[in-house]
Amino acid sequence: MKELVIASQHIEPGEFKEININIARLPSRTMIDTPIYVYRGPEEGPVLALTACMHGDEINGMEIVRRILDNGFNRVKRGTVLCMPIINMYGFLNYSREVPDGKDVNRSFPGSKTGSLASRVAWHLTHEIIPAMDYGIDFHTGGAMRTNYPQVRCVMQNKKNVELAAAFHSPFTIDAPFRPHSLRQTAAKYDKNIIVYEGGESIRYDQFAIQEGVNGTLRIMKYLNMIDEAPKPTIENKIIWNSSWVRAKYAGLFQPNVHSGELLTKNQVIGNITDPFGSFTETLKAPSGGYVIGLNNNPVVNAGDALVHLGHDDVCKIGGSGEE
Repeated sequence: MKELVIASQHIEPGEFKEININIARLPSRTMIDTPIYVYRGPEEGPVLALTACMHGDEINGMEIVRRILDNGFNRVKRGTVLCMPIINMYGFLNYSREVPDGKDVNRSFPGSKTGSLASRVAWHLTHEIIPAMDYGIDFHTGGAMRTNYPQVRCVMQNKKNVELAAAFHSPFTIDAPFRPHSLRQTAAKYDKNIIVYEGGESIRYDQFAIQEGVNGTLRIMKYLNMIDEAPKPTIENKIIWNSSWVRAKYAGLFQPNVHSGELLTKNQVIGNITDPFGSFTETLKAPSGGYVIGLNNNPVVNAGDALVHLGHDDVCKIGGSGEE
């Protein structure tokens, strides 16, 4: 079997190893390490990287990877599973999307060894993880009190991405262009395929989204011939080619009438905006048919705030997708 080296550590067939990458040191002299859990199966196969908590408040992804470790699902027959439950340790400790300097790790790739905190985290991933992996699943959730219905995002023009997304079989697969300076974009430059899984809301467990993430990961492992059995999907996978946000026209209090994952028809009432003093009520209607792939849970909104993310499974070009 060929040699496998991850973050300067040699991994032998049948071996489980915890590797800690030192990112930086706090002013208190506390060292900040990012743990990597690697299991190499006894037989040859691909290297699958499972990364989560790139944004420190997106805990559903962390829980997905934790459950995979806790249940021993990472101990595959063939190939290697690399698990990183928490990439952004700074953000995780501070319930924050960013690192202390306010930068977003997933907009900082390929990073710099001597740059900002976010850039340093990105540099370690670019130079110590991406070269070792073949495929990856990067787990995210909605942010800023917005929930995302379980969905995979990838560039659908890439055949391997399409195959990985089909194997994962989340309720929605969204054709999503690369975010500039993201992990997914940087991995593609190394000819490595990473799909993004989005599910739930930041700082809030979503059991349905977590279980869909675990099941989808096992299905990808089976597709890659790393394991022999995986849960069968119970929900139809719908391809979303474009999407658009319904935004607030006025500031006020938003009360939705729809649910995440729901199929809406054109002009269907999706909610109301009122003000705290009872002086007006605005009824919001869907500008087109579509699926609720994202929903704002914050009742206090300002004019222009994104309220409902509508996904379209037809060919009309309406808008872009996004959190990641």
